[in-house]
Amino acid sequence: MKKLLVPIICLICILIVLLSADKITDHLIFFLNQKTTNKIEIKNDYYKKNNYIFVSNTEDFTPYGIEDILNIMYSIINSGSPNFTFYCPKEYTDCVKNIKDITNDRTLLTHLNNFVHPFNSFSSIEATISNTGEIIIKVNYLYGKEDIEKINDEVDKLINMLITPDLTEDYDKIKVVHDYIINNTKYDLENKEENKSYIAYGPLFNHLATCNGYTDLMAIFLTKMGYDNYKVATTIEKEENTEGHVWNAVKINDEWLHLDLTWDDPVSSDGKDYLYHKYFLISTEELITADSNITSEDHVFDKTIYSELKNTKQET
Repeated sequence: MKKLLVPIICLICILIVLLSADKITDHLIFFLNQKTTNKIEIKNDYYKKNNYIFVSNTEDFTPYGIEDILNIMYSIINSGSPNFTFYCPKEYTDCVKNIKDITNDRTLLTHLNNFVHPFNSFSSIEATISNTGEIIIKVNYLYGKEDIEKINDEVDKLINMLITPDLTEDYDKIKVVHDYIINNTKYDLENKEENKSYIAYGPLFNHLATCNGYTDLMAIFLTKMGYDNYKVATTIEKEENTEGHVWNAVKINDEWLHLDLTWDDPVSSDGKDYLYHKYFLISTEELITADSNITSEDHVFDKTIYSELKNTKQET
């Protein structure tokens, strides 16, 4: 009987191991992953070193709260990485839920997208989440290599042509670019896909743009000219009243200012082209004043996200 008992016990143990193999493997993987320190090895040419109040670059890819997740997401997108893997720690019980909430929140992702260079902005983000807490982020970027090369070449030529040695003031340098874009672009009312008016290619080569195209092109110029900048998006409170809007924010002499080329290039009822400077390098207070006689939510933005624009002067 004893001789039979030992093989039976061994057989039962083997069956238990086989039935639990997946769980054991998952826990082993999870344990090993916690011992792995992930970091972004390669950052592309459009990586921004700048940190902002809402999001900042991080080298710590183990999240313990929503702020950590946002910083991780920003760092991945900002680096130009097409995919990246990190892990939820066991003690952060809401980690998976919070990541699902963030990656499914189109509005929040749009705001996050506004802080990176246009060439590192995404068209979509996919998150694969395992039961072990492994998070795989896949980023589908908006700009293709061919368009980036063509835009870069043209913008470099234009900077050399427009920024002449006599232009020494920031105001004048940015103004000449602002005026060139508006004088060579019309707002694309039809917004056809082939016009590429939603990216910098549209205004630069097809001379047609939506607010996204104006803003991306201006952001590319500003970055090449050495100015810290990001894009600002409307906070849509009543979606039926607006389709949303985006414009530029730029830091000059420790002051964050608004720059809205779309609204400085109005669509006129008489068909004539107009060039305004009403929304050119203005403070938040001046933006509110400029909009005082207009019934629109286009310049309503979340100051908890674009916090640099809360006050006019920023401490160095």
